Amino acid sequence: MSSAPADRGTVLVVEDEQHLADRYTDYLNDRYEVRTAYSGEEAIEMLSEDTDIVLLDRRMPVVSGNEVLASIEEDGYDCRVAMVTAVDPDFDIIDLGVDDYLVKPVSKNALLEVVDRLLTITEYSERMQELTSKKLKRNVLRVEKPKSELRESGRYAELEAEIDRLESKLDVLSEDLSEDDLIR
Repeated sequence: MSSAPADRGTVLVVEDEQHLADRYTDYLNDRYEVRTAYSGEEAIEMLSEDTDIVLLDRRMPVVSGNEVLASIEEDGYDCRVAMVTAVDPDFDIIDLGVDDYLVKPVSKNALLEVVDRLLTITEYSERMQELTSKKLKRNVLRVEKPKSELRESGRYAELEAEIDRLESKLDVLSEDLSEDDLIR
């Protein structure tokens, strides 16, 4: 475990080559809470609800990265997954439930960029869901309440302010994402 603030994200590094697992952990330790699993079995045991990102080696003995991925999906963990592997991608990755695919060797910058981007996508998605919910409530109130009542309501004013705040936050987050990353 690192001393990085948990609100910056929890990353599970899954790599059977200990020197690579330790290197990836060192790369990430200053920015994130990092857990390291040296096998697929260990990864499955270490998965938890607070896991935000899994960096997953695809080819491991006994329990492969694909099997760990299947376990993540079957158990319903709400995390982003990036394969970090020596296996060159083929068309089979289309059906893999991964958010990114990095081919080894992987630099520190590439690893940090993918984790940062996946965390930003997660935050963007959560804020977008929150915004949509608040806008739906606002729309119901606009249809069902007279304008004079809306103008006089402190709670409605708070809702409007929250919608504005969320829209601003989404604008800032979207600056760090590409068109392909944004949820439509």
